[in-house]
Amino acid sequence: MKFKAEMCLLVMSIALFALSAFFYFYQSASQAVSFSASLGSYPYRVYGITFVGFGSVLMLTASISYSKRSKNLGHKNYSV
Repeated sequence: MKFKAEMCLLVMSIALFALSAFFYFYQSASQAVSFSASLGSYPYRVYGITFVGFGSVLMLTASISYSKRSKNLGHKNYSV
């Protein structure tokens, strides 16, 4: 994978992590005054967990690709 593709994957994973934090802790306006921690007061918590999963997969893919590419760069023969 090219460097630009790896950077795009990392930026997308960071954006998904930020979006997941918003969805995970979002409360509807009618239930914002109650302090109960039940699943009903956080209706989008499943989306937040899903976005964290996709972000983790994207980050893992980018890091594996980068480590393979950097390993190949270190073993090239630069004889003149």
